[in-house]
Parts: sequence; C-alpha cells; structure tokens
Amino acid sequence: MLIIPAIDLKDGHCVRLKQGVMENATVFSEHPAEMAQHWLEQGARRLHLVDLNGAFAGKPKNGSAVRGIIKAMQGSEVPIQLGGGIRDLETIERYLDIGVTYVIIGTAAVKVPGFLHEACDAFPGHIMVGLDAKGGKVAVDGWSKLTGHDAADLALRFQGYGVEAVIYTDIGRDGMLNGVNIPASVDLARPLHVPVIASGGITNLDDVRALCAVQGEGITGAITGRAIYEGTLNFAEAQALADELTGAVL
Repeated sequence: MLIIPAIDLKDGHCVRLKQGVMENATVFSEHPAEMAQHWLEQGARRLHLVDLNGAFAGKPKNGSAVRGIIKAMQGSEVPIQLGGGIRDLETIERYLDIGVTYVIIGTAAVKVPGFLHEACDAFPGHIMVGLDAKGGKVAVDGWSKLTGHDAADLALRFQGYGVEAVIYTDIGRDGMLNGVNIPASVDLARPLHVPVIASGGITNLDDVRALCAVQGEGITGAITGRAIYEGTLNFAEAQALADELTGAVL
C-alpha cells in the first residue's frame, strides 16, 4: 500500500481545499518545491500534484511550480503523478518531457472519452484517469459540475482503454478529515484489474489500517493531503504502518 503525499497548487502555492471549493483554500506553503523535498526526506515513494487553477481553466496554470518541484526531485527517481487542466496530447507530451511520470486525465476523460483512448495509445504506461465522485456520480470542471455518469461504470470502460490506474476521490470527504469512503472505493475497485488509488478523507492511522485491510480488493495506494499538513497523520508513520500490514518488501 503506497501512501502518496498530495501537493495541490493554487496561484503557485501549496494549498488544500475542502470538498474542492477554491474559496476554501488553506495555504500550507508558499514554496511547493521545498514541500516536495520535505516529503522526499520523509520517505515518500511517489508524489501527487494537482494544478487546481488548471482544473478550472482547462489548461495548465502552475507550470512554474511544477517545474520547480521536478527540479527539486532530480536524482530521486521518485515518480510524479500530475493532473489538472490536461485537455490535449501536446500538454501530456510537455509534462512527460519535463519529468512527470504519470499524467492524470479527469474532466476530459468524461467529456471526450476518445481523448483518453488516444492518450493511452500515444503514451502507454503513463496515463491515469481521475474519477471524482459525489454520491457515486462523477463531477467535472474542477468538481464544479456533477454529471449523470456512474463512477463504477466509467472505471470499467476506461480500464479497457489502457489506463495505468484509476484515482477515485470521494468529493464529499476530500479535505474534511472524516475518514475514507472504504465501501465506495471497494465497490469501484473490485471489478477492475487495474489498480485503484483512493483519495479523500484520510485522517489518521485508523484510515491507513482500513485501507490496508482491503488492498486485496485492488486498492494499492492512497493519496493524503490535509491530514499530513495539519498533523493528524504522520506521513512516515503511515507508510511504515502500511508496509508492515501489507508485507511490503523494499
């Protein structure tokens, strides 16, 4: 079970939102590259970046901060997965060229499924899909619009395109520190053969234990943000516990 620190970028700063509302942003660092280095020192084996401005604008808006993070991580060989505002193949290619390992397609995957298929064909092994849901229904455009699409149905369809993983976020729990939606995550993961990374609501070590207990259902990672910034979860302890419970061999 991989515990993945999140660095959400807004106006060049590292922030966290509550339920995806931009007006509910809390700034945790004005220097995202230093924050990335901090998580590396704490033993992170992957970082999760989100261009929040880009998610709303439909095009990258925090490129300078992303490049700064990649520069700070040079030599670490720690993969970076990044999403937010990715709507065309050229943007994907630029991100991969500068050192991003996995590009996450969210809104465009739902609105233009053919684009996700093209991306998987063009960049095999580098494309993840982000499904952000509330009540099981997928939201798009920075979570500002709820669609009628069922997250589980889309996940099944998109794995056939060749995505590397599905990142599943329960919007209602994101940034609220009230626990992971384990049942919904398991329901989505169980029919899939691609890994599912859970996101939204991780609060403490009890959530890590709960996630590790269902790793066999296909949930191989968990993204954490507010908890590790506000101190309700110690990242190093969380990863160590996950390794212990899932028998990780390093």
